[in-house]
Amino acid sequence: MISASGRSKAVELIDEAVISGARLPKACTELGITERTYYRWIKLNKKTGSYEDLRPTAERPEPANKLSAQERQRIINTVNQSEFASMPPCEIVPALADQGEYIASESTFYRILRENNMQHHRGRTEEPVHRPISTHVATAPNQIWMWDITYLNGPVKGMFYYLYLISDLFSRDIVGWEVWEEESAELASMLIKRTTLAQKVLSTQPLVLHSDNGSPMKGATMLATLYQLGITPSNSRPRVSNDNPYAESLFKTLKYRPNYQPKGFGSLGEARLWCSNFVNWYRYDHHHSGIKFLTPAQRHNGEGATIMKKRQEVYEAAKSLHPERWNGRTTRDWTLPDQVYLNPEKATIEPDVTETAQAAS
Repeated sequence: MISASGRSKAVELIDEAVISGARLPKACTELGITERTYYRWIKLNKKTGSYEDLRPTAERPEPANKLSAQERQRIINTVNQSEFASMPPCEIVPALADQGEYIASESTFYRILRENNMQHHRGRTEEPVHRPISTHVATAPNQIWMWDITYLNGPVKGMFYYLYLISDLFSRDIVGWEVWEEESAELASMLIKRTTLAQKVLSTQPLVLHSDNGSPMKGATMLATLYQLGITPSNSRPRVSNDNPYAESLFKTLKYRPNYQPKGFGSLGEARLWCSNFVNWYRYDHHHSGIKFLTPAQRHNGEGATIMKKRQEVYEAAKSLHPERWNGRTTRDWTLPDQVYLNPEKATIEPDVTETAQAAS
């Protein structure tokens, strides 16, 4: 809510802009308010001699549909009857209707119970736990890895091969993969060991491995291997399918390749050969939109800054040759981000008209 001093300053700046020749709607937009809000403030100041918002102190009539004290007490008495003691409001209200009685809606029952501290978890099941989202940030390769397992159709219906795949958050590069005929924590542990050796990741370097909650990801053998290698395990929230988005996106890229075999691979060797060709294409030929159309291998090997600098020079040269085609605009931004987040926390920033007005003055 904008203070009275902020409103006064905003009106003053808008009036100055209009006197100087600006249009009122444009001046209001610059300060983040509408023309209607401006006129409402002017009317309020003429009526009360102040820009102070009267809404917090306004007297409001009680809603016509508000429950009386007797009706609220009747709800409390009803839910405390022995026949309704173990029933939630969503069952109590229909049960009362079957008896030819209606007191209030289910939501009203719930609201009154909460207001009287009577709405708690009941039953023998554990109370639901709301876990925070797993978020990590990478500033270089081999800091955050993500891994998952996907099905590859076999030669007959109901038979599958399993692709184990590890990718790097910062570079999107595939750092490790294998195809096996079964899912197991032991096979996953072997892949992790081979991947750390191939990437020359020491146990003294901080490394997070993020995955979902599948049994191979949380098996005792897998966890023992991670602790032995100094890797911190991270898991998605239970029953949340999009906490490992980059791994899922990579699997979609894989299964939508033109030469993918949706009807099944003839053998384990055929599946491994196809995946080997895919990994080679993905790492060295696929220009990834999430890393400014570098290949994952270029980003992983530290070649990104040099390539982006050359791209910027090409664009600047093209603009100097035909500046009219850019119409005064800058060239495309080829800057690479220094930080890459897994499941970044959403922050909503609302514009502050007071600060905007002060900055404009």
